[in-house]
Amino acid sequence: MDNFKINYIDEMLDDVEKKDFLKYRTGELPTWCPGCGYFGITQSIVQSCNELNLKNEDICVASGIGCAGRFPVFMDVYGFHTLHGRSVPVASGMKLAREELTVFAIAGDGDIMGIGGGHLPHIARKNIDITLFLFDNSIYGLTKGQSSSTTPFEQTTNSHPFGNPDQPLKPVSLALSYGATFVARAFAGNVDQMTAIFKKGITHKGFSFIHILTPCVTFDKVNYTWKNLKANVEEIYDEFDHTNHTEAMRIAEKSRLYTGIFYHRYDVPSYQDYLKQK
Repeated sequence: MDNFKINYIDEMLDDVEKKDFLKYRTGELPTWCPGCGYFGITQSIVQSCNELNLKNEDICVASGIGCAGRFPVFMDVYGFHTLHGRSVPVASGMKLAREELTVFAIAGDGDIMGIGGGHLPHIARKNIDITLFLFDNSIYGLTKGQSSSTTPFEQTTNSHPFGNPDQPLKPVSLALSYGATFVARAFAGNVDQMTAIFKKGITHKGFSFIHILTPCVTFDKVNYTWKNLKANVEEIYDEFDHTNHTEAMRIAEKSRLYTGIFYHRYDVPSYQDYLKQK
C-alpha cells in the first residue's frame, strides 16, 4: 500500500478513516480523470463496506466496460471485469453459487442501459440478492464522448454534433416498473448520503438498484456538470413513504432529480430464500 498516494485521501480522511479506507483498496491508481465523481462513489462503497464490517474475502464485484469497468482493479476483493453489459448475469451467478458472498454489480449508463439493458428486468423479477451500482455520467466517456442511453435529448455530443435525437432512458423508472424491491438514487457529490443509501442497499435481502448521478468532467460541459447537478438534485422529503410504489413512480418521472430511497419492499423473499422454502 505504500505506493498508493492520492491527494484526496489525505485531504478528506483522518488517520483512522484512512486506514479503514485503504483496507479495501489495492495499490492500483484509478485511471479516471481529475474531478470525476467516480472517486467519491468509490469512497462511499469502501466506507459502506467498512461500516458494515464486511470481510474482504466475502465481497465479490463484477463490472462491465467503460470508465466504471475497471472498478474491481481498485478494490482488494474478489472481482471480475466482464464483457459489455454483462456484469449483472455474472454477479447473479456468483450469488447463486456462493450465497454467503456480498455481491456487487458495477455498470455505467452506456453499459447496463445499453447492450446490457435486457438483463435488468430479469434480475429485478428474480429478486436475486445482489446490489447494482449504476454509475451514470450520461455519456460514453471512455470512448470519447458519444451519446449514451441516458444522454439528454438534443444535447450536443461527439457522435451527435447537431444534437442527440434520441429520448433518454430513465433508470429509476425502469427499475421500478420491472419490480425491483429496492430502488434508490444518489449523487456523487454527496458522500454521506451515498454511504447511507449504499449500506441500506447492500443489507437489503433481494435485488437492490442504485442509480448514481455523476458528471463527466471531460466530455460533458452542458448538462451533467458538477454545477448543474448540484443545482438540480434534491433529497426526497422526510415524510415520503418508501413502500408506496405509485408515489415512487410519480416522483421518479419528475424533471427534478430526487435523491434518496424511492422504494423499499420488505415482504418479497429473495430468490435464494424462496428456493429454501421449496
